[in-house]
Amino acid sequence: MKRSLLILAVLFSFQFITAQAQNITVNISNIDTYKGTLVIGLYDNESQFLKKTVKGKLKKVTKNTATVVFQDVEPGDYAVSLFHDVNDNKKLDTYVFGIPKEDYGTSNNAKGFMGPPKWEDAVFTVDSKNVTQNISL
Repeated sequence: MKRSLLILAVLFSFQFITAQAQNITVNISNIDTYKGTLVIGLYDNESQFLKKTVKGKLKKVTKNTATVVFQDVEPGDYAVSLFHDVNDNKKLDTYVFGIPKEDYGTSNNAKGFMGPPKWEDAVFTVDSKNVTQNISL
């Protein structure tokens, strides 16, 4: 009997833990060239923002909109950054002084001024509900 209760408690705990994970849906619009790949990164802290993703996605471009879903995301603060890798060289091509040649976007449609967008402008919270971010390139 004790063993059955223990197994039941463990299963219930596991279900409770996994039930807290949510999905982040990212809708991307204004894609102007129907070739290449969207490179999408999910970040979970300011110090790693635009440096190291916690999850990443690649999406081939076939039309002017795209959707990707990050599944099973734990509650917390996150930001999304993406770029349209038109030439599929796996990097954001830039002009002199680091100005991007390829379209890019971030969560909350945050824009940088004289540099990349800031974490505090791009951050959003995942709690007990699924989250949708609409990003325009």
